[in-house]
Amino acid sequence: MENNAESSNKPIHRHHRHHRHHHHRRHRKFWRGFWIVIGVIIVVGLFVCGMIYKNLRDTTQNMYTPVAKTTKSNKGRTLDNLLNEKKPINILLLGTDTGAMGRHWKGRTDTIMMMSINPKTNSTSIVSIPRDSNAIFPDYPQYGVTKINSAYTLGGVSETIKTLDKYYSVPIDGYIMINMGGLKKAIDQVGGIDVTSPLTFNNMGYSFVKGQTYHMNGKKALAFAQLRHGDPRQDYGRQERDRLVIMALLKKSVSPSTLLNSSFLNSISSEMQTDLTMNQMYKIAMDYRKATNNLSQDHAQGVSKETQNPKFGTMEIEVVSREERQRVSDKIRTALELPHVKVAANKASYIMNR
Repeated sequence: MENNAESSNKPIHRHHRHHRHHHHRRHRKFWRGFWIVIGVIIVVGLFVCGMIYKNLRDTTQNMYTPVAKTTKSNKGRTLDNLLNEKKPINILLLGTDTGAMGRHWKGRTDTIMMMSINPKTNSTSIVSIPRDSNAIFPDYPQYGVTKINSAYTLGGVSETIKTLDKYYSVPIDGYIMINMGGLKKAIDQVGGIDVTSPLTFNNMGYSFVKGQTYHMNGKKALAFAQLRHGDPRQDYGRQERDRLVIMALLKKSVSPSTLLNSSFLNSISSEMQTDLTMNQMYKIAMDYRKATNNLSQDHAQGVSKETQNPKFGTMEIEVVSREERQRVSDKIRTALELPHVKVAANKASYIMNR
């Protein structure tokens, strides 16, 4: 009986080994097939990511226009170093009132803002400089006292940066210049913006009531920002509305998902110039985006005066006092965690009042 049991158990034992062997073969085939599928997915994913990266790189290269920032305030500062160390940065925002911006086009900057972003305090300050501010340009003194928005006409973004440094003594770490057509497209691409109107007025077929919040597409936002007449604060009122639009757009656009959105970048690439690289924009979106949760705004206040320019004749100009420029300089340098410095005397004001 014992031998029969042993003999009867042997084939059962062999069958069990065969079953396990067959099971392991199927198991190995499954995992081999699984890793082949994963490998294909990774290869396809890398290819797609590579194409996306190439498209984004090509798009940002179309916008990329480096300029010289050789000013006293910029000495020893590079944007890459600041971003790597997550230090506060100051970005110049310029707006032109044109429908399209070609690389050889020269015009005036109707909007001049400095945006100071501090990732440590999670705060962003946007300060407007009046486009009609009095200035004598560092590289073009022969033009005498004229409006600061002509700095771009004569010497491009670089001259604008030099002029701002001359009168406000603050570093400019990068710049973004966009025309109104590009601004409209950017707003549409992010799905519109929410803005509370500081004024009751009608413009371009749209009505706005003071204190009421509106969801605006690009066209409505431009009507809101571009009111030319009817604002009791005149250009200062326009500056405030510009800032409100920019702040609302910042809250929605400064994110990795938006800056890696090829349709968003493609929509504005032909109407925007910047010296920010794709990597720099991505770092700002990753490490500085929380700073847009706490936005504040300000402007340099001037006094309207009439002056005679040897080349342009009689013009109305905004004279910004040395005290006011010092206040603005101190505010920006505080946001950038830099020591205060004394701003230069306003020689333009002296010449006008002689």
